[in-house]
Amino acid sequence: MDQPKVIDDEKQPYVAHDIFVASNGTPSLSSYSSHTSSRTAYDAHSHHANEQHDSTTGLDFDFDPPDGGWRAWSQVLAANLANAVSWGYAATFGVYQLYYVDTMGLESSQVSWIGSVQVFLAFIVCGPSGRIADAGYAHEIIIVGCFFVVLGSYMTSFCYEYWQIMLAQGVCTGIGLGVISTPAVAITSSYFSTRRSLALSMSAMGTSAGGVVFPAIVQYLIPQVGFSWATRVGALVALILCIGACVLLKPYIPGRKTGPWVEWAAFKEIPYALFAAAAFLNFYGMYFGLFYINSFARNVIGFSSVESVSLLLITNSIGLPVRPIIGYVANTHVGPINVFIIATAFVGVMLFIWTTITTRASMYVFSVFYGLAVSANQSTYVPSLASLTRDPQKMGIRFGMIETLCAFSTLAGPPTAGAIIDRTGSYALAQIWGGSVMLAAALTLAASRVSITGWKWKVLI
Repeated sequence: MDQPKVIDDEKQPYVAHDIFVASNGTPSLSSYSSHTSSRTAYDAHSHHANEQHDSTTGLDFDFDPPDGGWRAWSQVLAANLANAVSWGYAATFGVYQLYYVDTMGLESSQVSWIGSVQVFLAFIVCGPSGRIADAGYAHEIIIVGCFFVVLGSYMTSFCYEYWQIMLAQGVCTGIGLGVISTPAVAITSSYFSTRRSLALSMSAMGTSAGGVVFPAIVQYLIPQVGFSWATRVGALVALILCIGACVLLKPYIPGRKTGPWVEWAAFKEIPYALFAAAAFLNFYGMYFGLFYINSFARNVIGFSSVESVSLLLITNSIGLPVRPIIGYVANTHVGPINVFIIATAFVGVMLFIWTTITTRASMYVFSVFYGLAVSANQSTYVPSLASLTRDPQKMGIRFGMIETLCAFSTLAGPPTAGAIIDRTGSYALAQIWGGSVMLAAALTLAASRVSITGWKWKVLI
């Protein structure tokens, strides 16, 4: 597409969207602006569209991100390291679930609660973590998160009872994972304007990398050195990655020292409120497939434990090459929210297709396409949310608020699927449930988009 031309040169320091006119005269909406921005479609639907600065602090500065260069891209690297721990480490639980069920004899639905509590706490602490990061304490909060992750993982290596695993891996590690994630997102976002979607999607590659490295460590070291030492090695790798993230992260904008811990006014913005509802549904259905793909392969298709874990690794590893490509397409051609809608619907369709999988070959094919769908979904979630945030000083808190809301859906999602499986003795109804939830999320996202642009489907947003 030819370089667009800005319609309106009115300066608004914290606008996150620009309306452009392309060479063919078709209006399009870019989600990434510099400090010189136009009045936007989103402004027309926001109760705070005319704010020129943060009213709680009185700060009024020109927000002119570098949008490139070593310092900016080093933040993407730091975010990759942080995401590898915060969300990649969480992806390891599918391996742990097999171990707890096969070796310790625990019920599948019972074990699911450990993973759900871990993800629940990882999400719910994002709110306060994001606010603290906005205040300028990103390094300190990552150090605290790293401490909890390493402590929880180390204590898990000594656990033999269900309640011990719940406290160590579910509670302690879960808190640490959530504390680590938000600061890196907020800081990385502040360094980019027109390349923000690309940068945030590239930073999500760490999730895929961590989702491959940590499960592989646990799965392949358990036969060699035992469960305890395999878990400790994973904790050591997490520590090294957190240290790297702390060294590289450099906040770009001044910290917002005062102001509320919850920005309730954000939920008065119709696009943000609908996006929050869509995110809630998205994460309600998202983790079902990631938690149960390996157990389905083993119990229904007849895979061995090692082979079933390889499916999880395929699902996670496919995101490494896909996420930056999705980010580039979203950044330059389609728009992050548009891609997020399509990807969410794609996940839902794949969960319905899962009900037809009956052979080993089809299971491998499914894991590839399901991994593509999940990677596209996860890599555009944060850029989509960033495009709804006008003030870069509030990126942490607005991201954290939705993450905290989603904590409750992640807590309920996998156990709901586990209960359906245990009650029916089949995965089919759980797969239909998951697919229906994801399609409902896609429809709600579409409603959020329409509230910004109306029924103009060629708008890039």
